[in-house]
Amino acid sequence: MSTLYDKSLIKLELDQILSQLAECAGSVDGKAACLQLRPISDLEDVQILLDETAAAWDLSARKGYPYFSGISDISTSLDRAHKGGSLHPKELLAVGHLLRTTRNVRGYISDDEKPTILDPMFRALTPNKFLEDKILGAILSEEEIADNASPALSDIRRHMRIQSAKIKDSLQKVISSPAYSKYLREPIITIRQGRYVVPVKSECKNDVPGLVHDVSASGGTYFVEPMSAVNANNALRELELKEKKEIERILAELSSEAASYREAINMNYDMLVQLDVIFAKAKLAYRMKAWAPIMNDQGRVALRKARHPLIDPNVVVPISVHLGKDFDTMIITGPNTGGKTVTLKTIGLLTLMAECGLHIPAGDGSTLSTFDAIL
Repeated sequence: MSTLYDKSLIKLELDQILSQLAECAGSVDGKAACLQLRPISDLEDVQILLDETAAAWDLSARKGYPYFSGISDISTSLDRAHKGGSLHPKELLAVGHLLRTTRNVRGYISDDEKPTILDPMFRALTPNKFLEDKILGAILSEEEIADNASPALSDIRRHMRIQSAKIKDSLQKVISSPAYSKYLREPIITIRQGRYVVPVKSECKNDVPGLVHDVSASGGTYFVEPMSAVNANNALRELELKEKKEIERILAELSSEAASYREAINMNYDMLVQLDVIFAKAKLAYRMKAWAPIMNDQGRVALRKARHPLIDPNVVVPISVHLGKDFDTMIITGPNTGGKTVTLKTIGLLTLMAECGLHIPAGDGSTLSTFDAIL
């Protein structure tokens, strides 16, 4: 039965509806969750899903849609941090962005509003603005840590700027000196292997005392660090090593703090994905001009002006059909023009949609039943 049922879901094109639903989600993980939805047959559970969609529709009609971008599953990273590992800037940024989204979505509802079925989900979100600001204030991008990430880093970088200026002043005197300028390929200061150097003509490499750090592809230029700059470059290199160690310390500290809130952050992620899917259902309902059906588990179906959701609404002919009250068997006849198939598929697909918590493109007051399987 399971294999046959799965084939029927594809035959009835539920996968195409879920693809449209995924387009309505705001996050990558929310889109993936939409594609993984499957119908359920328990009437009480289906009713809860439909009520959630209705609540999201009402909220979004009045306030717009919450912004779910910035959600990503960071549980693996947080588990590693919990074991003492240090996270990369990209991973910490993901934590910061998740916390920011959590705070923004939690602020979508206020305490003085009329409560809805979604309130427990919103209130389960636990923002952490202190950690959010600390991470996003310290890490500017995957490659850049802010100067003010720590007082020590700010001080180290201030000394690095001073030292770099000293080296450039020293080398400026070299490239401006008549004694050396004739040996240079160009009167410029450049960097090779993290050291400030000057470009020297290959035939004059022995005329400029210093250390060779690189040679051009053509071999015509040697990049030489003049002896007068060696000690200053060494001092700068020591500062760069201090900077690296301080950045490692900052990342380790932020990782440890994120790990201490691991369970709350993971719970936020799960709740945000769930809310993203619910509001995607509301957005799809708006696009389809769909409504929540009245549900039962007694096999009663009464559709009013129902439309197949995958056929152009300007072309599809709405159907009204009832079944399961006065009779429970229906024979559909007629010429081979596709109408019988569309009717069958419409009833089957709309039922599957309802069992996923999706509203259906049918007249208000339409009735559907849950079923163990639709074949």
